[in-house]
Amino acid sequence: MRTEGIEGTERFLSPGKGRGLRAEKHFKVGDLVFVCPAYAYVLTVSERGSHCEFCFTRREGLSKCGKCKQAFYCNVDCQRGDWPMHKLECTAMCTYGENWSPSETVRLVARIITKQKTVTERTASERVLALREFEAHLDKLDNEKREMNRTDIIALHHFYSRHLDFPDDDYLTELFAQVNCNGFTIEDEELSHLGSAVFPDVALMNHSCSPNVIVTYKGTVAEVRAVQDIHPGEEIFSSYIDLLYPTEDRNERLRDSYFFTCDCKECSTRSKDKAKMEVRSSGTVPEPEEIQSMVRYAKNIIEEFRRAKHYKTPSDLLEICELSLEKMGSVFDETNVYMLHMMYQAMGVCLYMQDWDRAMSYGEKIVKPYSVHYPAYSLNVASMYLKLGRLYLGLEKRSAGVKALKKALAIMEVAHGKDHHYLAEIRREMEEQP
Repeated sequence: MRTEGIEGTERFLSPGKGRGLRAEKHFKVGDLVFVCPAYAYVLTVSERGSHCEFCFTRREGLSKCGKCKQAFYCNVDCQRGDWPMHKLECTAMCTYGENWSPSETVRLVARIITKQKTVTERTASERVLALREFEAHLDKLDNEKREMNRTDIIALHHFYSRHLDFPDDDYLTELFAQVNCNGFTIEDEELSHLGSAVFPDVALMNHSCSPNVIVTYKGTVAEVRAVQDIHPGEEIFSSYIDLLYPTEDRNERLRDSYFFTCDCKECSTRSKDKAKMEVRSSGTVPEPEEIQSMVRYAKNIIEEFRRAKHYKTPSDLLEICELSLEKMGSVFDETNVYMLHMMYQAMGVCLYMQDWDRAMSYGEKIVKPYSVHYPAYSLNVASMYLKLGRLYLGLEKRSAGVKALKKALAIMEVAHGKDHHYLAEIRREMEEQP
């Protein structure tokens, strides 16, 4: 197809940032700026059986693939629609059985290569940016990232050689780097991971820690909505990272994953850093050295917990959370973002263990500080109110449940749009209460 741009926006050269997207008309808070179907996507393995492999619809009674018995679909139309991509994996899953284990990135790259061989014109996902234009930053990759790329290329050859003719390794090295730097995680209304995708037009937007748009998903389509008033001539910014953390942490993440340092107003003024790093107010005020030592401990325990999730039991993980919270609580206030991070992890473990009361207790401690630390219309805040609301209803606390769900809806009406099926589901949950 011919590239005709996105109505109301234009691609331009952003000073100090390279290419970007700016508004040509006024967008009000909640306005849909544009939509972008995924160029390629893949459902995460853990969601098979609960979501359709083709359209990502969440429903009961999905029909499974008759051959591999692992992919599930709404109906025959979805199964046929997915076959050009599913055939890459169907036979291989039967052949390898439990040894079939390509990473999600490898699965996504296999689908991109397949599409590139069959679709040569620009797609509806590439109105302002073609996938081939993605930045790869090969010159900035450290040895660890280069080795990860090499491992992915080996896995791609191992699991997909039967159905794919591969480009040369130089091409694959660049493609994996492009996907790692420009790929997206598709999440549901509670920010649970559903899959991975590439949305070229969405990737054109530059980052800000005070974004004026937010990206949500309707199946495999990305929707970009304004969360601030955007005037003609203003650049359109999304956020690439979790914005909970202080400026130094955010920029460390940006440099590691995207190879730049942010100079947005929030990073320049550090206006929220003091509140995000609040220390205890009772007793002796901690010394600066004591605070820095605890920050180092917090970062280490966060990384330790991330690794431990792959092999520790839920009880062990909860113990790590509780012990770290006790230690950090000797210096940090409960509203400190490192405390909130570990509370969030503890809440997730409690939900998994079906310890509803303890999960609710953590959620209640988290939600108000989240509302302070995150920008307006944050999906993180909405998802926390949503989780709390559903917990309250499950524990027969109807009034508190409905109140929390209404707060989630107020955010989601702007971020997701009033007609999104997630909102309809939440309203039904509220109406079903006695």
